[in-house]
Amino acid sequence: MTTLDGHIDVDLARDIWTSALDASWDGARTWFHGDVAQGNLLLKNGRLTAVIDFGTYGVGDPACDLAIAWTLLTAEGRAAFRERLSVDAAMWARGRGWALWKTLAACARTVGRADEEATSARRVLGEIPAG
Repeated sequence: MTTLDGHIDVDLARDIWTSALDASWDGARTWFHGDVAQGNLLLKNGRLTAVIDFGTYGVGDPACDLAIAWTLLTAEGRAAFRERLSVDAAMWARGRGWALWKTLAACARTVGRADEEATSARRVLGEIPAG
């Protein structure tokens, strides 16, 4: 995180990461997509019709697929998403950790830039503390 020191609240990021690591998971291994992102979702008439690009799929903790709650949804949408999925606090914390990891990587790539990727990464970083 030293690359981002001065650009993000490092203590808050560390707290979110620690919470994610402390949220143990002992469930059955489950298929996950691994990169549920806006560009991998196909919509028709405002409805989800397909999820594409399974280049990072695997079997393990499905919490990684919850990262989209922070990377794509609004606070209101995130609350509805969480309620609809009925995920427990530990899974939600792990999903939040995945969102933080993805966003910190994007922020590190875009330090000092003002393009769309940098703006999006900073927006998402602002959403993650909201839980």
